[in-house]
Amino acid sequence: MKIAILSRNSSLYSTSRLVEAGRSRGHRVRVLDPLRCYMRIAQNGFAMHYKGRALSGFDAVIPRIGSSITFYGTAVLRQFEMMGVYTPNCSDAVLRARDKLRSLQLLAREGMDLPRTVFGDYPDDTADLLQMLGDPPHVIKLNEGTQGQGVLLAEKRASSQGMIEAFRGLYANFVVQEFIGEAGGGDLRCFVIGNRVAAAMHRQAPDGDFRANLHRGGVASAVRLSELETEVALRAAATMGLGIAGVDLLRSRRGPLVLEVNASPGLEGIEKASGKDIAGEIVAYLEAAAALRKPLVAPRKKRSQG
Repeated sequence: MKIAILSRNSSLYSTSRLVEAGRSRGHRVRVLDPLRCYMRIAQNGFAMHYKGRALSGFDAVIPRIGSSITFYGTAVLRQFEMMGVYTPNCSDAVLRARDKLRSLQLLAREGMDLPRTVFGDYPDDTADLLQMLGDPPHVIKLNEGTQGQGVLLAEKRASSQGMIEAFRGLYANFVVQEFIGEAGGGDLRCFVIGNRVAAAMHRQAPDGDFRANLHRGGVASAVRLSELETEVALRAAATMGLGIAGVDLLRSRRGPLVLEVNASPGLEGIEKASGKDIAGEIVAYLEAAAALRKPLVAPRKKRSQG
């Protein structure tokens, strides 16, 4: 196959590992900076150029689109789709996962449990909004933050109100969630490839922090998921329409809670924690799914009651 990887930096661990895995299996792999791709959209066909030359003949494209270029990056990915190129994560699925509020709404509609979340816009409604959420601590998250950035913990109701007012003053979109104290500053990253969880790790926040992201100093270790945790991770990825996803779960007294679904999960942490060749498994999945021209994902089924 001829595979394109949409990434701004070919030296990033995840990008370089995918290139290595693809070429080791006999495929032609090319890294494309999505910001250097430009498009023609016309009634008689779609075309794309890159640094002065036409892009053609690709069988599959793997999006590794950073959050700062979501709009243009997904437009490029959509153009590949219009040109008949297969992708495990389509542009609409990436957009769904990038919007935290929308993704939580979709997950809740499918019957999946998640931290209680509130969202509002009008300043005069803030007190009642927090009343709807419940007692602090509260977690306040920017809607498009990544790697733990734009995530704050408010331990008192007055702190929550002050942080909300500050975010509104910056015209930022954000959600407010209940704090799951029993998780102990840890979460689970479930790496979904198609219809299975290829690997999972437990991430523990450093002392004095509640964010378990590895980019913020969190420590990762391999973990065995329960049957229910595996089912929830697969359903969450399927709800977003993602063939490849990083699903973050919290262990709570009421069971696994979906924290987030990541459309461009990093490979370094999960490969080191699990000892598995995740990049190779992604390419193998791509080979099978591209032959069928559709994502191989777990079926969406609601959890049985009792």
